[in-house]
Amino acid sequence: MNNYGIEGTERFESPSRGRGLRALRHFAVGELVFVCPAYSSVLTVTERGAHCEHCFTRKEDLSKCGKCKQAYYCNVDCQRGDWSMHKLECSAMCASGENWCPSETVRLVARMIMKQKTTTERTPSERLFLLREFESHLDKLDSEKDEMIQADILALHHFYSRHISDLPDNQSLSELFAQVNCNGFTIEDEELSHLGSAVFPDVALMNHSCSPNVIVTYKGTVAEVRAVTEINPGEEVFNSYIDLLYPTEDRRERLLDSYFFTCQCTECTTKSKDKAKMVTRKLSTPSKPEEIEQMIQYAKNVIEEFRRAKHYKTPSELLEMCELSMEKMATVFGDTNVYMLHMMYQAMGVCLYMQDWDGAMTYGEKIIQPYSVYYPAYSLNVASMYLKLGRLYLGLEKKTQGLKALQKALAIMEVAHGKDHQYVAEVKHEIEEQK
Repeated sequence: MNNYGIEGTERFESPSRGRGLRALRHFAVGELVFVCPAYSSVLTVTERGAHCEHCFTRKEDLSKCGKCKQAYYCNVDCQRGDWSMHKLECSAMCASGENWCPSETVRLVARMIMKQKTTTERTPSERLFLLREFESHLDKLDSEKDEMIQADILALHHFYSRHISDLPDNQSLSELFAQVNCNGFTIEDEELSHLGSAVFPDVALMNHSCSPNVIVTYKGTVAEVRAVTEINPGEEVFNSYIDLLYPTEDRRERLLDSYFFTCQCTECTTKSKDKAKMVTRKLSTPSKPEEIEQMIQYAKNVIEEFRRAKHYKTPSELLEMCELSMEKMATVFGDTNVYMLHMMYQAMGVCLYMQDWDGAMTYGEKIIQPYSVYYPAYSLNVASMYLKLGRLYLGLEKKTQGLKALQKALAIMEVAHGKDHQYVAEVKHEIEEQK
């Protein structure tokens, strides 16, 4: 069996963090630490037809499944490779017809259950960490999270009970869904668009830090872990579980809510970037602390409101919502405040959807410089913003600015994704075409 690069690391008991991963040798910036194939993965429904269901490769002229006519594949090999998993979903989709609508998490868990039924040995995804060792934190779930899991269990029974014999009991299913919620990964492309969901046990072994020394990227359905700082023998290998844009209090809230721990990393204890991230507008009479706190709460509320509104408001209504919230926040926050940046990013996304290229470019130009300061080096968030801007510039015939932005994206991507990645090759090709 392939050792998948794990020989440069070992599992150990991390002080105050429980299980973790540490380096046995030196890793240079950009060096591959290890790779991990997905234990199970599922392509998001919206990417069907653009990506292969089995390997997630993005290409044209994919072949569709002759039975369900919903899944697409690179070739016969990919279709055969996926059949042991797809046959479950294929039957369920054909039986449900237009009523087939389980969530991505339900689809992933259904595949995991099928794999557990047919796999008895340790898989290549579990060299150091077994799926059954995942923490579920069931005892820490609030009523809302528990209700969501129970709804997922009902959906699993509704769509799959006729196609999976002997589904686990309710308690086992609750634990499995909770494990996936805490340990699952979302696979994204080079612009951080969502491609699907997967479980990578060995990747899940890594503990979190808001100053991570590795980054996780994806080559199809294989996770690749690369060093983004020098890592010396004996040092723990840290990934980031969350978006690192936000200030310490916000990050800690997110980690506690989703992963049930309070982060004590260097960034959280020093709060070195908080002052810059929470910059307020320079006024003749400075904002009072209570006014700032009220605006922070408003920002958090509007972020959550916008997340829900994306499901029912029109693009023009969403853009108006972004603009009104930024106008209100600007009475207290500076333009580079992270909550302002959050709404600018949402507005940019709406502009891209509406094909308002100038509007998207204007927002992107406001975002990129503070992003470069607030995020760690070799951040995918910064790379994706340079990519979006570069492609916008070229589309608007701003060749010099476009090439400069693409080259900055490429410099980050060559470290984060590796120089042999398809995404890196595609960006290089875009640059060459402009010369």
